[in-house]
Amino acid sequence: MKKTSKPSDSGDDLRPEYDFRGGVRGKYVERFRQGTNIVVLDPDVAAEFKDSQSVNDALRTILKTRTKR
Repeated sequence: MKKTSKPSDSGDDLRPEYDFRGGVRGKYVERFRQGTNIVVLDPDVAAEFKDSQSVNDALRTILKTRTKR
């Protein structure tokens, strides 16, 4: 069975106002390759901290007090 090189338009539900013709492919690829470490806190935990610095301070305190393996 021969595959067609063009995708079928029957499944295209992209709205006309979404125009990607001016987009740049791979614009942020280098930043992505550098990596990131995002941690999402549960709402009850996040409510206890005012900002990311306070979370980092708390975690550093825990790391200092734990016993090394």
